[in-house]
Amino acid sequence: MRNKYLLIAFLLCWVTNLWSQHTISGIVYDENKAPLEGATVVVKDNPKLGVSTNHKGYYELVIPQTSSITLCVSFVGYETQILQFQPRKNNQKDFYLKEDLGLLGEVVVTGTRTPKLLKDVPILTRVISADDIQKVNATHIGDLLQEELPGIEFSYSMNQQTSLNMQGFGGNSVLFLVDGERIAGETLDNIDYSRLNLDNVERIEIVKGAVSSLYGSNAVGGVVNLISKAPTKAWTTNLNSFWGAHDEQRYGGSFGVNKGMVNNVFNVQYHQTGAIDLKNDGEYDKIYGNKSWNFKDRIIFTPFKDLKFTGKAGYFFRERDSKPDMKERYRGFNGGLKGNYHFADDNDLELSYTFDQYDKSDYALDTKRDIRDYSNVQHVFHGLYHRSFSKNILTVGADFMHDYLMSYQFTDKGSHQQNTVDVFGQFDWNVTDKFNVISGLRYDFFSEAEINHVSPSLGMMYKFNDHCTLRGSYAGGFRAPTLKEMFMSFNMANIFMIYGNPDLKPESSHNFSLSTEYLRSNYNFTATGFFNLVDNRITTAWNAERKGMVYTNMAKLQVAGAEVNASARYACGISTRLSYSYTHEHIKKGQPLLSTTRPHALTAKVEYDKSWKNYGFNISLNGRFLSKLTTDEYTKQNSYEETEKATYPAYTMWKLNLTQRVWKGINISFIVDNLFNYVPKYYYSNSPSTTGTTISAGVSIDVDKFFK
Repeated sequence: MRNKYLLIAFLLCWVTNLWSQHTISGIVYDENKAPLEGATVVVKDNPKLGVSTNHKGYYELVIPQTSSITLCVSFVGYETQILQFQPRKNNQKDFYLKEDLGLLGEVVVTGTRTPKLLKDVPILTRVISADDIQKVNATHIGDLLQEELPGIEFSYSMNQQTSLNMQGFGGNSVLFLVDGERIAGETLDNIDYSRLNLDNVERIEIVKGAVSSLYGSNAVGGVVNLISKAPTKAWTTNLNSFWGAHDEQRYGGSFGVNKGMVNNVFNVQYHQTGAIDLKNDGEYDKIYGNKSWNFKDRIIFTPFKDLKFTGKAGYFFRERDSKPDMKERYRGFNGGLKGNYHFADDNDLELSYTFDQYDKSDYALDTKRDIRDYSNVQHVFHGLYHRSFSKNILTVGADFMHDYLMSYQFTDKGSHQQNTVDVFGQFDWNVTDKFNVISGLRYDFFSEAEINHVSPSLGMMYKFNDHCTLRGSYAGGFRAPTLKEMFMSFNMANIFMIYGNPDLKPESSHNFSLSTEYLRSNYNFTATGFFNLVDNRITTAWNAERKGMVYTNMAKLQVAGAEVNASARYACGISTRLSYSYTHEHIKKGQPLLSTTRPHALTAKVEYDKSWKNYGFNISLNGRFLSKLTTDEYTKQNSYEETEKATYPAYTMWKLNLTQRVWKGINISFIVDNLFNYVPKYYYSNSPSTTGTTISAGVSIDVDKFFK
């Protein structure tokens, strides 16, 4: 009898438990109604209640009886879908997931000067996100770009000044911007890249090829635009530090406020590196030590919904130990004010003024005198107007810049100045939902050079379907001679003189590119071919009559190549990326210019990311390969006919990054650079200045997350 009662009690409990449970089932599809195998369906408040879909996309969940439930459905490469509902006894819930475009869903501005989704930009644009910057943990933008993009090489020129080569174009042909604004000052045709503080950068947008119709001179080879972060929370505070080999140290912090009509962020960073004694012989045997400070503040004031003002101010200081009795000093000052007003009927007006000054000085340790011998000051007034109608956008704008330069390279440390005026227009025409055409035209006038120039551009994009896109473009490149190139009169260490040339013609180019992009689920593939015909490139040539080097225009040269990028990401947290570029420069024999571009370059990345409730980590292996370069070298200073072959060896560098997300907003990183201990047998200017494997560590703390 007792067993009978126990059996009845067991059956009652089983029936009660069964009655108190609900069954939820269904199929998870993509947008094309194809079932997704391996998608995850979990209860939001109880992740233990979760299943994966089978090969038919089917799932089934048994959950306790409840008044409401929230399901999260996710699959790598697709946007997570969240659904809250009141379950019944049996529930049929099907889900249709949209593809997650990742960075392709970012809004970018550099390639068109109008906000557009990255996937809809007819001009191929590469974006490096804040997350990518944090994982690399780079201080110098050169380290970041070389790791993320093929075909870019930062090396040393005379006196260990940093020099850039981007697929055949040097630093004077690649325009670097901060929030769309130019940077004053240069050394040996390159800006001071140390001014480009990577802390508090939201993203970096890179457009390769001529963009002169939008940005004017210096945008012959491409544009690199650093976009600053704007706080979205009531307040944010980040503190970060980094320690590495050769006494490298970095300390920084950002404080942001977003309250009512005011949005403000202040950032400060200190960075230093000690001198590095190189292991082998070379063109130099020691890398100079540096230290720098970088301050910047940006405030956004929005008194009305359609009116916004942005103010900025910054200060930069760098000191370099190039000589035992003297220190080289570099200073930068910048400020500006911008207003944006949104009219009715999709009209936008932007007006701004910016000021940027870059100075150089020599500080003598014995006399304590700091003598300034270089100052470049730029005042820029800017206007931009957008009009949207019928899904099309008309953009017109104008700029006025006053450029002042005082330099030790001028006679008696004199000065020169010129005014630049430009007017440009662009029409973004959405012919159909699949076909987009964007055309632009720009007129520039340079007062001192007495140069007028018109730069056209045309870009087209056709979407065959949601996965395949074809882009093609033509752009006219343009670079006016600088004040230095026109008026230089510099004694080169009592070896020879370098003279400017007021009669220089502007550089011009015809840039053609064709690219295709394929995106599906967790795979992305792009292939691009390009051709540049460059005329009147400005360089220096020996002048027998003046017995010195004189700036001159050279004959036409051709730069052509291709670039391929492939990436994938998987549900387990693994992602990969492989990028390859090929560049060929064709320079006529007898011209005062020889190729310094490595023909083959490759970057690779393998990454694994995993998160739990209070801990997560990201480990990545990053590598880059640059091929050997066999080129000609001049055997005589005053002849461009006699040359001999020289070969610069190939090299490969690998870096291992481990970032751990600990508790609330604490990130700890460890980096092993030059993983396989590469050391050049001979240090050329374009070889890496490494002495072997190094280990470094960093800490980043988001203080505001402690209080959540």
